[in-house]
Amino acid sequence: MENHIAALRKERRLSQEELAQAVGVSRQTITSLEVGKYTASLPLAFRLARYFGCAIEDLFIFEEE
Repeated sequence: MENHIAALRKERRLSQEELAQAVGVSRQTITSLEVGKYTASLPLAFRLARYFGCAIEDLFIFEEE
């Protein structure tokens, strides 16, 4: 699933480590999310959206198959 995590993180001049600490995951999880190798759990999606101050739908791009 595609997302806007990297773009929002870079806009705020955050490192992957800083974002990871803010939402309670590892830096590797943030890396995997940004490159599309991992899909966030619903609780993590909510934490990320809350952190960035946006709706989940604005953070993640859902494409039906």
